[in-house]
This record gives sequence, C-alpha cells and structure tokens, in this order.
Amino acid sequence: MRIPVFLIISLMLIVNSCNQSPPARSIDLKELTVDDIHAAYRAGTYTCEQLVLAYLNRMDSVNPAINAITYRNAEALAQARALDQEFKETGKLRPLHGIPMIVKDNYETAGLPTTAGSKALVNFIPQANAWMVQALIDAGAIVLAKSNMAEWAFSPMHTESSTFGITHNPYDTTRVPAGSSGGTAAAIAANLGVLGLGTDTGNSIRGPSSHCALVGIRPSLGLISRQGIVPLYLRNDVGGPMCRTVTDAVRVIQATAGSDPGDPLTYFGEGYVKADYLSYLRKDGLQGKRIGVLRFMTKAIDPGIEELFEQAIRDLRASGAEVLDSIDIPDFEILRQNQWCAEFRPDVEAYLAERVRIDSVQTIEDILRIGTKSDYTRRRLEYQRSHLDRPEGDIPCGSPFDDPLRLAFRKAIEQVMDDQLIDALIYPTWNYPPAHINRFEEEYRGDNSQVIAPHTGQPAITVPMGFNPDGLPAGIQFLGRLFDEPTLIEIAYGYEQGTKHRLDLKQ
Repeated sequence: MRIPVFLIISLMLIVNSCNQSPPARSIDLKELTVDDIHAAYRAGTYTCEQLVLAYLNRMDSVNPAINAITYRNAEALAQARALDQEFKETGKLRPLHGIPMIVKDNYETAGLPTTAGSKALVNFIPQANAWMVQALIDAGAIVLAKSNMAEWAFSPMHTESSTFGITHNPYDTTRVPAGSSGGTAAAIAANLGVLGLGTDTGNSIRGPSSHCALVGIRPSLGLISRQGIVPLYLRNDVGGPMCRTVTDAVRVIQATAGSDPGDPLTYFGEGYVKADYLSYLRKDGLQGKRIGVLRFMTKAIDPGIEELFEQAIRDLRASGAEVLDSIDIPDFEILRQNQWCAEFRPDVEAYLAERVRIDSVQTIEDILRIGTKSDYTRRRLEYQRSHLDRPEGDIPCGSPFDDPLRLAFRKAIEQVMDDQLIDALIYPTWNYPPAHINRFEEEYRGDNSQVIAPHTGQPAITVPMGFNPDGLPAGIQFLGRLFDEPTLIEIAYGYEQGTKHRLDLKQ
C-alpha cells in the first residue's frame, strides 16, 4: 500500500515539531533554579541559547518598570551557543553550565563598562573579569547583564546612579530596593536572571536581599577575593551572592571561595575553605542547633516586621532548633563605637591608579569635577575628600585580623557564642519595611546589617521570613562565627525549607 506524499510530509512535520525545543518566549522563567535549568538541558526541553534569549526578552518587558539593568552582554548568545556545543560534544554540564547571572556594576567585566554608577567611570571598559566573575564563568555561568547600583556604593538607603538613575522595588515600585546592590536585588527578584552578584560594605547585599525576598550572603572577610571590585572601604568590602534560594546562593560560594594573591586578605581564609559547601544543604540542618536572639536589635521595630520575627522564632523551634531568647553581649554599645573608617579616598585612588588608568580620573577631586547627578552622592564625596581614618582616637584603621577594636568586638560576640554553645545569632535584617523612593532619607531606619558583621568580619545570611500586611518582604539574618559558613548554611537552608517564604512576583 502506498502512503500519499502529503501524509508522509505531514508526519515528518509532526515528528520534527515534537523534537524541537520550545521557542524562547514560551519558557516559564518564574523561580527557575540551577537544578531546574540543568534538568531541562539534559532532557532537551530547551537549550542554553533559548534560555538566554528568553531572559533577554523578559528584560524588554519587565525592566522598564524597575530600572534594574544597565549594560547587556552582547556576547551572551554566542557564549550560550558555545556552551550548548560543549554539552553536545561532551555530554557533561559544568557546575553552573549555561546559568545566566546578573552582575553589579562595580565588578570588572571584560568588554563591558564598569562604572560603579558614576559619570567618572563611564569610559572604563576592563579587559579582564573580577575574580568572582571569572570563577563563575569558569564554572559555566554567563554574564547576562550588569545591574544598577547606588553610586560608588555609598547609599544603603536607595539605589540611584548617575549613569542609569533610580531602581524601583519590584514588589512595590514606589519603594526602594535598599542599596547599594538594589539593581541586582530587583533583577533577581523579578526573574531577570538566576544568579546575582552584589557587594556588601555595611548592608549592601543583605539589605536589598531582605527588601526583595531574596537570600543574600555576606561571606567571612578573607573567604573570597575582592580583586576587580571597585572599592568603597576595602577593609569592609566583600562580594557575595543574591539569589532566590539558599541552594543557588551556596553554589556561588562553592565556585568562588579560595585564596588569591591579588587579595592579601584571602591569606587569612586559607585552611578554612571547604571542598563541598553544597554538602551542608541539609533539610534537618536546624536539628540540635542553638540559636541566640539579639533582642536589643529590635528595640524599635515596625509591628508587621515584629510579628514576622516572632513567627520566625516559632518556626525555628518547630524545625528542631533550641532558641535562646534573649542573648546579651557584655559592653556591646561600647564595643560597637568607633568602628567605621572613612577610607574611600586612599582605596578608590589606589584603584583608579592601578586598574582604571585614565589620566583625567585619578582623585576624588577629579570625580567631583566630572560631577554627579545625585545630591546625596555629592554630599558623600565632599565628606570623603576631607575625612580619613577613625572619627575618634589614634588607633589606626585595619582589617578584622589586626585592628584591635575590630578584634575586641568579634571576641566579645564569639565568646558569648562559645560560652553558651550558640551556633548562630538572629535578628531581623531590617526592622522596617522598604522606604518610599521620594522619602528614602526620612524613612531610613531599622537597618541592622550595619551593626556587627562589617566590622567583625563574621559571615551573615539573610533569608526571606515573609511579607508584612502590605505585601512587602522582610528577612531574618543569621550571624555566625568567622569562617563558619558551613553551620550558617545548615541553619539557613533548614529554615528556608521549613518555611518557604519566598513568593514569586505576580507578573
């Protein structure tokens, strides 16, 4: 029996359509994780190239409302095709193979501008990647785009740059995503990428993560190299992940932790880097843990955030943790004083000389001459040009490994933890909901991230702890001992899996 030609052609078209991956626009990008994407690659559901195109298309529709993205990587699709070919030839996926990431605009990115949100660096296009960026690329990740930031990373309050303007919180576009990594936070919360990179001098990973229902990790100072990041105060600066899940944030730590001659502080982390941070992702990670509540961090708190925090304490107990409520740190108010040092001038001018190498941009005076569109930034620059070292006392500013004030602060905290066998300390990441953009200075209050970890060098993780009655996100922060990321990961993952407060944007 002969089959009609038209029927053969129809059957061939049906078979071919079944074997083809879906078009980019049909890929559901909501809440995708690394595991989801790798499962799809292995199943042939879609390719890396199609996924990258889908994210770029989503940027077109979503980013105008939040203004999170600055520069897109024109090579992203070509890099995705290369990774698709690699997988086709080897049948193997790298740890972060084909995973799109959003990178804050103070990380050096080869071939893309690195402006730190300033007019002074609009012509700075690095030839190499920052340490963290390169480590993630080596693991298979793709730089999809750069993200907006508070200019020079000055503001913990809001995210406004002279290069791209103001970033809006995707949960309420009249409100801030905090700063300075607000662009990364807004982009990841709005599903414009999978992995996000932020930097944290005092608040700038954890605050924006809390305001945007994300997991944000400030790693121990010395665990991960800061090479290739525009400094604010290098004595405090760290880079770290901002992701929708603890697992994906830990994947960033896994790929980037390690020593680097280009960052002498990583010498202190040698011997503490773990071979497999992912092994600490245990659903029963809260079982048997002792967690101390720092009640003095919540003396002034919004009632909606307070209720979320009380529920978080109940949830921790329900998941097997012993919660000690509350913990006192002897002489805390005295020890926390005089910890900040205004070292922007020496740090940024050394960076400009060593890495930027633009003759017309060498000093703070050059930066001020070129100008800024932000009155807030201008005031901060004027302050930084005339202030150095500590505001009080003769003790030189130093790292958390040699500065006597910082050492004493950490020793007091960790001594209490040791004496009472405490695995982590907790407090709300922010005691109040996100401020309105047009009142960001008046409504700035409750930022707890500035108080301990920047100065002591200890690691801290913020995890979503729910939404207030107005639908605005809030986070709980876990503070651990220096270089004890494994315990913090167990606790944060156990809490996340027991609560699952992260909610997708309804758009």
